[in-house]
Amino acid sequence: MPRIAGVDLPAEKRVVVALTYIYGIGPSTSEKILKKTGIGTDVRAKNLSDADTGKLRQVIENEYKVEGALRGEVSMNTKRLMDIGCYRGLRHRKGLPVRGQRTHTNARTRKGPKRRPGAKKR
Repeated sequence: MPRIAGVDLPAEKRVVVALTYIYGIGPSTSEKILKKTGIGTDVRAKNLSDADTGKLRQVIENEYKVEGALRGEVSMNTKRLMDIGCYRGLRHRKGLPVRGQRTHTNARTRKGPKRRPGAKKR
């Protein structure tokens, strides 16, 4: 089970799929990385040699922002929006949808479960 960018890749999956377990790497990025390193897309993660794992680790570290660094950047972007008080920041602060979705009926994922006025615990 190879470990890249602090993530244990699942051994039984193909490398192209296993790389998507790393935060910040999707299917198309995974294929680009494998093309750069010269590793086949149908190789299983458990069959990777140490040299192949090293190549993958090198490319991912040098060319992509993944895991902790990417999570930090995303959270800092959200925090910046909230600090400057723009519309998107206010929506983040209130826990409402940020990208223009309607809230009259839907948006239960962002707003949480309904609060009924008469259903209080006694």
